[in-house]
Amino acid sequence: MAVDAASTAYLLVCTALVQLMTPGLAFFYGGLVRSTSVLTMMMQSFVSMGVASILWYVVGFSLCFGEPAGVFGNPATYAGMRGINVNEPLMRQGAAFVDGIPGLLFAAYQGMFAVITPALMTGAFADRFRFKPYLIFICAWLVVVYAPWCHWVWGGGWLAEWGVWDFAGGIVVHVTAGFSALASLVVVGKRPADTEDLDVPHNVPFVALGTALLWFGWFGFNGGSALATGGVAVAAAVNSEIAGSVALFLWLLIDWLRNGRPGLVGLCVGA
Repeated sequence: MAVDAASTAYLLVCTALVQLMTPGLAFFYGGLVRSTSVLTMMMQSFVSMGVASILWYVVGFSLCFGEPAGVFGNPATYAGMRGINVNEPLMRQGAAFVDGIPGLLFAAYQGMFAVITPALMTGAFADRFRFKPYLIFICAWLVVVYAPWCHWVWGGGWLAEWGVWDFAGGIVVHVTAGFSALASLVVVGKRPADTEDLDVPHNVPFVALGTALLWFGWFGFNGGSALATGGVAVAAAVNSEIAGSVALFLWLLIDWLRNGRPGLVGLCVGA
């Protein structure tokens, strides 16, 4: 149950990298939408950094990683970061839940995932959510959808007991956000049609900037999911670079074949 200084320093950097991804997502989505929607689009990503973080530190972390209590973790286990030490690993039921890094650092790192996951959905319902309903939506979604899945997979719940292993959020982050985005479209419906082409990005440099920030952040998102320095972290970081590079180039080729010329937007979307 010792704290490793190298792993602690590494996870501190990774936490900052994952936090950087949410502003990157704001620029990425903001550049893709119409000029009349860019501020709303970016606001929806940035506000998640505040609202989701507050909810996370008050009760969200406990719902995800607290002692098993049915669908959720026990909300009282770590409510308000109670019992989480800055110098010792996270303890649960008398044993170390995550060894090698301070418990508060683990909570902070996991909180960055909770921040970006609701923001991922905003690209699906662009132009169709007012600000107040959106705030209510992300708060309710984090409690009703994200917390149970996070607890089941990462918090020692029934899926973890079955042997389900989600290294860097393929289930907890991307599957939940993807299916929830589709479900939200059933409620909000299609965007209102007008004479303007909805598929033309209004600011391609914003898209490129967002892509750069997201790509940079992936090294913390994936590499940091090892929760320690070492070979697993190295493999995750290198695989992230390889996967992004291959996807970027293939989308570039697809754009080239379909449109007769390579496009920066297609390149960025592929990456």
